[in-house]
Amino acid sequence: MKSKTQNLVFWTVVGLSMLVLLNLWTMPTRVAVEEEILFSDFMAKLDQGAVEKVTMQGSRLRGVLKDHTQVRTYMADYPDLVQVLREQHVQIEVKPSAESSWYMTMLMTWGPFVLFLGVWLFVMRRMQNGNAALSLVKSRARMLTEAQKKVTFSDVAGIDEVKADVQETVDFLKDPRKFQKLGGRIPKGVLVVGPPGTGKTLLAKAIAGEAGVPFFSISGSDFVEMFVGVGASRVRTLFEDAKKHAPCIVFIDEIDAVGRSRGMGLGGGNDEREQTLNQLLVEMDGFDTTEGVILVAATNRPDVLDPALLRPGRFDRQVTVNHPDLRGRSEILKVHTKNVPVAADVELETIARGTPGFSGADLENLVNEAALRAARQNKSQVWAVDFDTAKDKILMGTERKSMMLTDEEKRVIAYHEAGHALVAKLLPGTDPVHKVSIIPRGRALGVTLQLPTNDRHNYSKEFLYNTLAILLGGRVAEELVFKQVTTGAGNDLERATALARQMVCEWGMSERLGPLTFGQKEGSAFLGRSFSTNRDCSEQMAAEIDLEIKRLIRENYARARQLLTERMMTLAALADALLEKEVLDAREIEEVLLRSSQQGVTYSAVS
Repeated sequence: MKSKTQNLVFWTVVGLSMLVLLNLWTMPTRVAVEEEILFSDFMAKLDQGAVEKVTMQGSRLRGVLKDHTQVRTYMADYPDLVQVLREQHVQIEVKPSAESSWYMTMLMTWGPFVLFLGVWLFVMRRMQNGNAALSLVKSRARMLTEAQKKVTFSDVAGIDEVKADVQETVDFLKDPRKFQKLGGRIPKGVLVVGPPGTGKTLLAKAIAGEAGVPFFSISGSDFVEMFVGVGASRVRTLFEDAKKHAPCIVFIDEIDAVGRSRGMGLGGGNDEREQTLNQLLVEMDGFDTTEGVILVAATNRPDVLDPALLRPGRFDRQVTVNHPDLRGRSEILKVHTKNVPVAADVELETIARGTPGFSGADLENLVNEAALRAARQNKSQVWAVDFDTAKDKILMGTERKSMMLTDEEKRVIAYHEAGHALVAKLLPGTDPVHKVSIIPRGRALGVTLQLPTNDRHNYSKEFLYNTLAILLGGRVAEELVFKQVTTGAGNDLERATALARQMVCEWGMSERLGPLTFGQKEGSAFLGRSFSTNRDCSEQMAAEIDLEIKRLIRENYARARQLLTERMMTLAALADALLEKEVLDAREIEEVLLRSSQQGVTYSAVS
């Protein structure tokens, strides 16, 4: 619409400019200043012999006197004028009349009005067709036809159980009578929930691709506008278009933008978003299941959706898409490396084992980063070292080698990271140390990275207790070696305090307070953080909670201090190796610890 308006303005300006130029072109050109005189005065000068040349053009008469003065006048009905001019030996020039023809007069008189009328009719006609202000109420859904869709279940990996769950939706779209003849009905809506990047949108496209039906895609935020009633109208037009192309799939991404619980506005008023939600509820409950219109929606905030959306008859079925497990990650890597020239030393299962907690989007980004690194180094294939470097970049951040640190700062960072790593190696049941770096990455000056050998779905109290000691190991190492502390442990203390609070308030891991939870969370089950908590305990209990959190932190601080005090030589050897190489992997860390034990330094894991 914007380009059409610009074209209209452009051609209007061009038309007006042409009219102005035409008017200027038809105006007579005046080379010099002419004096307007009476015809009687002109005849008097003619009788005096003062006229040298005349130009006759219709009723206009221009003359040049012998003193080079130019005059003009209008001729009277004087038939003997030419004879008198000849007697006075005056040069006579005759030109055709400069008066405009009738069609030029009509053009100059009525042209602007006709042009204005045409522009007005054009704008009104476009508005009636809905391409101007009326376009606000039209649906913004994009329809993908069968020829445009290339996504099938073969492109979706790592969620085999979910694909099996939605397979009957595909079967219904292909052969609805198979279900209808037994009196069954297909779910009207399928709500796909899960963390970001797990493939919710890709799954919806694959359903449409497998069924071979049109696919309407729209975001939840596309419904809501500042004008009241626009969102509801867009919902109506969306379902009207879907019915015309049935059987089809309507996909609404991030439905929580429009489907949040009602009554949350100021004063509980019925604002524009609630009107849009009301219309969506009516449409979902109104269209006939035999029409073959299935609504698929995706969100990572199912906890904020209106209960009316989730009742049977609307979103009958909820499908949860979680982070892939080891086998799922391996299958996803196979899909994303299908068009990538991978070297022989690359083992996708090994990469999958080293990327626990990665979503499908994270794995795709990993493959892309590895391919970009190989391309920057002019390689013909992507090697294992490229994948390893890309994984470190994603997990620990981009290296900031240009950041200048003093020798003293590097030494403090080295002992800090060595403290984390050594405590992690000494305590049993913790995740293995994958890599330690004192090169600034992202917002951190140093990084100690631990990766689990297997996917973790549950955490024991002992594991979390040891994690607190590992987080505090960096601060303890600074205090033991330099007799002072720095701000480098700020993030460690923040994470340790948050973990201790969760152990006490959420997981009931306090012997003093018992198996109780404190604080009602109001957050997302998938985003991994609580947005707010409602206090549901007394002042006395809140004070005991604070004391218990403080006890957990102090106990593990003392544990880390005892472990490192007994192994100061091993700590120094690990810090020296970091200062020398800047980055140590798991094998190099083991070599340093082995050399320390051979030199008589006590090193043994705490049982």
